[in-house]
Amino acid sequence: MNLVSFALILSGVLLNAVAQLALKASVQHTGAIDLKLAGATAVIQQLLREPALWGGLFCYGISVVIWILALSRVDVSIAYPMLSIGYVVNAILAWYLFGEALTPERMLGIGIIILGVFVLARS
Repeated sequence: MNLVSFALILSGVLLNAVAQLALKASVQHTGAIDLKLAGATAVIQQLLREPALWGGLFCYGISVVIWILALSRVDVSIAYPMLSIGYVVNAILAWYLFGEALTPERMLGIGIIILGVFVLARS
């Protein structure tokens, strides 16, 4: 895999991770969203006023375009597993931004993911 291909994959993955974090930020004020139809209109209206929701959706859109560019250069069997880098980024940033737990077990999992991505990138 050349540098341009890796940069495209990494950019797509990071934009996807940012999108996830933005979507999480957009629901910080709503709390758990009830799945009942009653009150759904109010929740939808509240979410539509959240800039983080729109930022997250924008990041998703751009990440799709970048991902298509990456897939035109790299085998999907190599590119797709690289998405796991997003798990690492999201776990660390969710801990930092939202105070989510980063337990020793999660840290071990993150280490395994990093090792797996390293091995895959070198293949």
